[in-house]
Amino acid sequence: MERKIITPPTLAAPRGFSHGILVTGGRTLFLAGQDASGPDGRIVARGDLLGQFEQVLRNLSTVVDAAGGTLQDVVKLNIFVLDRTAYRANSKRLGELFRARFAAHYPAMALFEVSGFYQDDALIEMEGIAVIEGGGPIRVRDRA
Repeated sequence: MERKIITPPTLAAPRGFSHGILVTGGRTLFLAGQDASGPDGRIVARGDLLGQFEQVLRNLSTVVDAAGGTLQDVVKLNIFVLDRTAYRANSKRLGELFRARFAAHYPAMALFEVSGFYQDDALIEMEGIAVIEGGGPIRVRDRA
């Protein structure tokens, strides 16, 4: 699988994201929107954007891992927040949490402020696309 970061010289230099990622080969995984739900389905870190951001990243990582990949395989990420001002005010710490999981990899990303989520206590949700190399093991559990 080959990935190439696309940075057109006529656009502002990206900071904390990539303008585009061209991928050839690999398997495509579409990531459903993940909020800060814990294993019991309830939102963790109620009222805490940073805590919810960490849980969302854990949830995304769990899905990508189950498909045989890592967060570095995520090529597109959409971030939905309840309060864009709070997100921007915490951007430095959010960036640190992001880099702790994604290292120096920055997917193509977009940020959206929304009026609400399915779960009332949710402050953030992320969805995306990953392209995973090869035919590694897929780890899923049966639903009964």
